[in-house]
Amino acid sequence: MLASPYNQTSDNFFTLLGIPGLEGSHLWLAAPLSFMYVVGLIGNTLILTVICIEPTLHEPMYYFLCILAAVDIIMATSVTPKMLSLFWSGDNAITFIACFAQMYVVHTATATETGLLLGMAFDRYVAICKPLHYQTILTPKMMLGIGLAIIVRSIVFITPLSWMVIHLPFCGSHIVPHSYCEHMAVAKLTCADYMPSSLYTLIGSSIIVGSDVSFIAISYSLILQAVFRLSSRDARLKALSTCGSHVAVMVLYYLPGLMSHYVEWFGQGVVPLHTQVLLADFYLVIPPTLNPIIYGLRTKLILQRVLGVLQNGWCIVSRLKLEKLCRST
Repeated sequence: MLASPYNQTSDNFFTLLGIPGLEGSHLWLAAPLSFMYVVGLIGNTLILTVICIEPTLHEPMYYFLCILAAVDIIMATSVTPKMLSLFWSGDNAITFIACFAQMYVVHTATATETGLLLGMAFDRYVAICKPLHYQTILTPKMMLGIGLAIIVRSIVFITPLSWMVIHLPFCGSHIVPHSYCEHMAVAKLTCADYMPSSLYTLIGSSIIVGSDVSFIAISYSLILQAVFRLSSRDARLKALSTCGSHVAVMVLYYLPGLMSHYVEWFGQGVVPLHTQVLLADFYLVIPPTLNPIIYGLRTKLILQRVLGVLQNGWCIVSRLKLEKLCRST
């Protein structure tokens, strides 16, 4: 993705402010942000690895979790390292091309994640409401089709937005009042009218998120009806436990995301700028951090496999240390 000719000025860099009004707290924010990023990176990598190498986890639900883990890694990594560089060392410069690339990746990843959450809700609906037809409905071909549809929808939605922003003339201030290249924060720096791209974002994201949340709500309402019709108390508790973890992930994703998006539009002058930026930051960092923890703790099979991988890894490291010690003596 190349920058527009209009952007080829003497200064082909944007300057990220971080958290406007809280610049003195950047170091304090960097420590928990670093911790969350490391936890999310390790947790999602473990889930991704375990699902890929463990044949018993090659089922639709775990495929969705595998893709979700990969998207979480991409989403967090697209912004967090630069944010940490800014908070720890004050390195606030980012090139136009890097900024627009970051914007594209962030928004594509978030659009993909909401589609994955809808896919997971559909998976749970089929598993609980139509258990006898689970294997015939969620075939490998169907899973591939769902995955491709989610990715294509994200690309089709985000590409025109990126094209519109890239071709705006940035002939004035290059200071972005944000900790990463968030669309609205960058678009407002243009010398031209940025409202078309902003309206496209508002309308497009409202349609995508609104439709996804509506279908998710319908799925889980049908799931709850089916669960409470189960005769076995243990079966009801197991179904509610599995669905509860999914709902928790969705709340963690949609709540800060919707607050961040709509506060930016309708909270100007009411909600402080640093609060808006913090909401946008948490929206990209907290779900990737907590998703593997929730699924690892709430999904017994994944937890067992993760513990097995960690135990095997520890045994290998201990054996290598012992062999090295024996050779040295």
